Amino acid sequence: MIERYTRKEIGAIWTDLNKFRKWWQVELAVCRAWNKLGKIPDEDLKTIEQKVKVDEKTVERIKDLDRVYRHDVLAFVTAVSEQAGPSGRYIHLGLTSSDVIDTALALLLRETLDILIKDVDQVLEKLKDLAFRYKDTIMMGRTHGVHAEPITLGLKFAVWFDEMRRNKERLERAKERVSYGKISGAVGTYSNVPPEVEKLALEELGLKPEPASTQIVHRDRHAEFITALAITASSLEKFATEIRHLQRTEVLEVQEPFKEGQRGSSAMPHKKNPVHAERICGLARLIRSHSIPAMENIVLWHERDISHSSVERIILPDASIALDYILNLFLEILNGLVVYPERMRQNMDLSMGLYFSSKVLVALTEKGLSRDEAYDVVQRCAMKSWDQKIHFREVLSKDPVVSEFLTDEDLDRIFDPGSFLKHVDYIYEKVFG
Repeated sequence: MIERYTRKEIGAIWTDLNKFRKWWQVELAVCRAWNKLGKIPDEDLKTIEQKVKVDEKTVERIKDLDRVYRHDVLAFVTAVSEQAGPSGRYIHLGLTSSDVIDTALALLLRETLDILIKDVDQVLEKLKDLAFRYKDTIMMGRTHGVHAEPITLGLKFAVWFDEMRRNKERLERAKERVSYGKISGAVGTYSNVPPEVEKLALEELGLKPEPASTQIVHRDRHAEFITALAITASSLEKFATEIRHLQRTEVLEVQEPFKEGQRGSSAMPHKKNPVHAERICGLARLIRSHSIPAMENIVLWHERDISHSSVERIILPDASIALDYILNLFLEILNGLVVYPERMRQNMDLSMGLYFSSKVLVALTEKGLSRDEAYDVVQRCAMKSWDQKIHFREVLSKDPVVSEFLTDEDLDRIFDPGSFLKHVDYIYEKVFG
């Protein structure tokens, strides 16, 4: 991922230095397992533990060797073995490359998910705060982009909270799913490394053994990881799209923060554009696009081929870094969100009370009209209201059919915006408990 969208903490996870340190963590855990089984003498293990260091100098040595070997794992093994001297012969004993790569990848993904779950927790906390702050801030609900019935801004945030809570559950499931390693050799049969080594090494690393590995940990696990990220990103795009719509000049019910000194357009100094929400939408598309190659990586030849490797070097860090970025960008928007309650009221008035049509429909049917008859009457009055720009209540009060069934007192009771919101507490109880 480019530097512009890379936050420091998660970016550090996906550096070559951290990757090789995770590789060494796996190799060292295997050496300790061999030592417990009597294969590596105590003095040799002590030498390995004390002399091998994976730092920037080691990374450069690995890269130099890789230019010759054209095999990064062998370059890594040589670079660390050199540091251990004769004891280095025990490093990578009985292993195949994927024993190291896939087990270390589980550590990287787990570390990544810890950050992403923490990000989501912060978003959830802020959404809950906004849901209660704006619980009674009435605004127009829209379907198909058209006025429907009133809701509150708090309800909108409650909806987002509930969806993000599901995303947290997905990320937590993904963390469990990818926390598997394998130390089982070339095709997963333990031909040169006994199951006891795998058991001991993975226990040290805090991972579970792949029940039936081949040369690899199976890629359905990694596809589930990417899919969880993609769904979370799609939710953020949904929320950001809503903010973009509500920030339009014709609507202007909310607005993302615009900081002092910020400029919106190179040509039009008046502009305050929803650029952060738009950036979330763009990067969400990128993250979502990675789900397809992740699923295609599941399909490998026989016990393994390498077609997935080049893909994962791009999609795993890029999706992880991009999601961390847009989660924090969304949090920044929420923290500085500008809300215009008066504009919400003004926008509600634009449809001249037509949003009470469902209430009138129910009232007429309860008074004795068939539903079809009531629908025709209400629709006729609604179209007259809209076409002639007359308030809906006035049209209804002058309609002979409506007047036969509904009194002015009935209409007063019906035309109460608060009647749409009488069950808000019930919804909040379901969402927040």
